[in-house]
Amino acid sequence: MSITSTTPRVAVVTGGSRGIGRAITRRLAADGYDVAIVYTSNESEAAAAVEEIEAAGRTGLAYQADIADGPAVERVFAAVEDRLGGVDVVVNSAGIMPLAPVAELDLDVLDRLLRTNVRGAFVVAQQAARTVRDGGAIIAFSTTVTRTHLPTYGAYAASKGAVEALVPILAKELAGRDVTVNAVAPGPTATELFFEGKPQEVVDRIAGANPMGRLGTPEDVAEVVLALAGPARWINGQTVFANGGLA
Repeated sequence: MSITSTTPRVAVVTGGSRGIGRAITRRLAADGYDVAIVYTSNESEAAAAVEEIEAAGRTGLAYQADIADGPAVERVFAAVEDRLGGVDVVVNSAGIMPLAPVAELDLDVLDRLLRTNVRGAFVVAQQAARTVRDGGAIIAFSTTVTRTHLPTYGAYAASKGAVEALVPILAKELAGRDVTVNAVAPGPTATELFFEGKPQEVVDRIAGANPMGRLGTPEDVAEVVLALAGPARWINGQTVFANGGLA
């Protein structure tokens, strides 16, 4: 079913309770979207995110699910369709980032990373392809580390390379539906996950390496997502690097 000018637009955001995902939910709600967030375990943060959505005058929903669990994700999308009438935009910002040199990474950790970042990305993309209304958008997440090639990021970058490979293929598979499929690849962004375990001198060095002279903010990335979700219709099948010119 196609959307019309009088149909409220509906977004599903995985990882929408914290960090970049949380900023995306706020930005979409401010632009008039009803938003359903999918979270892994932090129920209180998910509830707070819903409150922010509703404070913007939109409908907010929260669902707990493992994005790599196909039946669970299918149930979430069905519930959103039932409650809000359909889905127009899907943003998969959920992911994990364990870091270690290739020679030292525990293979059980690798399996967990691949399950979330590759299988999870595929599961969400699959359900989005089946569900998103004509005229909608599917937005995955990659990382600038696929270009900067930093030590200890090997497994994480490899998982995001898989996402970048999936995006243009899905865009072609959805030809004729006016549904765009893109990935956003942030650079270093000021989130709790980024700051964890980093001394201030390391943070300062990373910020200073950017031509803009600072870290990105979750709001910087959310603006890129908003454009891809709506007005930037001629960007399709691409990975958009949102990093201030770092790479």
